[in-house]
Amino acid sequence: MFDTLMRKFVKWLDPKLERFRPKKPTPKPTKYTPKSLEDFIDIISRTPREILSSKDRDRIAAIMSFDARTVEELMIPKSKMVFVDAKDILGPLTLDKLYKSGYTNFPVLDSRGKVKGVIHTEALNALEIKKTDRAEKYMDKHVNYLHLNDSLQFVIEEIERTNSYYYLVLDKNDSLAGFFTTQMLLDYLLN
Repeated sequence: MFDTLMRKFVKWLDPKLERFRPKKPTPKPTKYTPKSLEDFIDIISRTPREILSSKDRDRIAAIMSFDARTVEELMIPKSKMVFVDAKDILGPLTLDKLYKSGYTNFPVLDSRGKVKGVIHTEALNALEIKKTDRAEKYMDKHVNYLHLNDSLQFVIEEIERTNSYYYLVLDKNDSLAGFFTTQMLLDYLLN
């Protein structure tokens, strides 16, 4: 009977003594550092979607492949560009064509079809255009160029160097291949 009584007493006393017992320290989680790119990719692939969304995974992939990407992969090709002839009159029809294109910059071509400059829509919006004004009057003669195989890292360096938003893209023969904007780069990284 004494044993039974003692067990009941210990059972009653044990929770009351809990606060006096030394606490076992909770082990701190150790940080895991991937040893290779494969380890890193494995961690990302095993991370639950509640923690790392598909959009976040795409951003990580874009950043990881940044050095391997080229201007050609993101640019708008020449076939989709809208051009203005240097002698075009900037009347309602021409302006309507430019605004409807959705672009903000338009290469201006000379009589031989070579780029002479670029018209920015800001220049068209800010000035009072007369029905007899020619495109060359409003063009910016300073044009920045990239090449198809330039890396996106190089593009960032060019953006810092030129502080430009719009670039014409040249192929290996230095012929016009398309255009590239800083917005395309931001869209690639952020969307």
